[in-house]
Amino acid sequence: MRPLRKLLNIASENGISLDWFSMQRAESLSLPLPNGEFGVAIDPNKIRSSADESCKMAHEIGHCMTGSFYNRYSSFDLREKQEHRADRWAIEQIIPVEELDLAIAEGLTEIWMLADHFGVTEEFMQKAVCFYTHGNLDVEHYMKY
Repeated sequence: MRPLRKLLNIASENGISLDWFSMQRAESLSLPLPNGEFGVAIDPNKIRSSADESCKMAHEIGHCMTGSFYNRYSSFDLREKQEHRADRWAIEQIIPVEELDLAIAEGLTEIWMLADHFGVTEEFMQKAVCFYTHGNLDVEHYMKY
């Protein structure tokens, strides 16, 4: 199943409202709603491809599914920690490790090949490989070697 369809199903099953509208600065965002549900917004004018849309949606739904929202007024809440939780959830949902291993065993060994196979951006695929290989999302550190 392509990532967008899977993500739409997850959102529907979990009461996550999805909206597409123009925003001043943000490309996408997620937030808890007063009724205990969640909302995700994506700016359609800032989507570069269907893979980009899938990655943005997966990340924002990841915030909702893990409760990883940050409070900018709290000195104890680290934004990076919440962003990583959302990214890890997104990676595990749309690039399960078993499917990644199978794709590599079938000969898809380049990042661009894997990204195309999974319907994600190359940047997202790099994060996934780094996460499964090194246990973190520090792509800049590992891509130097």
